[in-house]
Amino acid sequence: MDFLQEEITTIHNFCLDTEKMEQKMVDLTVTRPVTLVLPILYKEIKNDPLYDIVLNLNRCSFIKKIIIPLAAETGEEYTEVIDFFKFLEVPHIVIWCNGPRIEAIIDDMKEKDLDITSFKGKGRDVWIAIGVASLNSYAIAFHDADIVNYSKSHPVRLLYPIVDPELDFFFNKGYYARIGIDTKIMYGRVYRLFVRPLIEALRVEVGYNSSILQYMQAFRYLLSGEFAMTTDMAINIRIPGDWGLEVGILAEIYRNTTPKRICQIDLDFYEHKHQKLGQSSQEGLCKMAHDILTTFLRVITESTNGSCREISGPFLHSVTVKYKRMAQDLIRQYHADALCNGISYNRHKEERYVDIFADIIMSGGEQYLEEPENVLLPDWKRALSAIPNIRTKIQEAALEDMNEYKSNSNNL
Repeated sequence: MDFLQEEITTIHNFCLDTEKMEQKMVDLTVTRPVTLVLPILYKEIKNDPLYDIVLNLNRCSFIKKIIIPLAAETGEEYTEVIDFFKFLEVPHIVIWCNGPRIEAIIDDMKEKDLDITSFKGKGRDVWIAIGVASLNSYAIAFHDADIVNYSKSHPVRLLYPIVDPELDFFFNKGYYARIGIDTKIMYGRVYRLFVRPLIEALRVEVGYNSSILQYMQAFRYLLSGEFAMTTDMAINIRIPGDWGLEVGILAEIYRNTTPKRICQIDLDFYEHKHQKLGQSSQEGLCKMAHDILTTFLRVITESTNGSCREISGPFLHSVTVKYKRMAQDLIRQYHADALCNGISYNRHKEERYVDIFADIIMSGGEQYLEEPENVLLPDWKRALSAIPNIRTKIQEAALEDMNEYKSNSNNL
């Protein structure tokens, strides 16, 4: 039985009674209301998982509001999404994040020296959603919209450690086994083959006394998109605008609180979509690895003291060599684990991923040295200081969109 505790508190699923937790949540959220943020792309309404997620959310009586930040290319797509969520019984707002009304607000922010127009994608959408969600919430939970085996216990597990005053954590990260139960395939390639050995290689170069890398290593599935935090925490952190979202958020949480107010919880097995590798550092898993690497290099630069090695060409070369050796050692361990559990495992394919990721460390690292990217959106505290009513303006714009397009959805 796994009782292991590390830098942060781990809440195992020995015998979690989620029904009892949910009953308590109903009472707790009277004074500590919670909001769920569910970022989606238009195409996800065509997939079965989102329909099942909504059915389960209809059974979550403790959730006061659901914010759905949406990326849609046309008014017709947005109308379809509005129509899709008609059967969501929990009060909700669909925010058309790249729609004309929201884009106009984003453009106006430049007049106050808050220019986020260069940011696109999930990071910016989550940032927008946090603004609206923080208006009337004690805590906010986040999860993806492509979870195949979703149940109402997931938001319960994410939010309960935050909302219960006896626990009173500020941040909770979900973790789960990336194993296909039906297909018997080991997933989680970017974490297993890239992030895990990369952290270890960086610790060798930076020093094992690097507290932030030790903290990062304590998370069992660092790249999960399922987490929850207090609203006060949410408006005080800077959100990365690329695939480094999860790593960047963890770094921001580390800077804004102490490890004893952070936990992670077992969400059992999760099954959701799996990205393709991609043909370049701008596609698929390669893009993800590139952005994660950039985030780690930025975090190291910001967080380590003057005694560590400076990030340079020789530093990157040394990290790459150590990364490959550590990743190859892990592959042997994964193979043994898979073999004993009857899980399909292709060692050659896994080795190929490591070769590609190693190239990304060198090329991405050199690109970072030439032109360090600003990938962090401003925190909401700063935005509110510049434009006190900006959250309300975004919410009103979203509601205007919904009212306008609801009539169109009736004619679909």
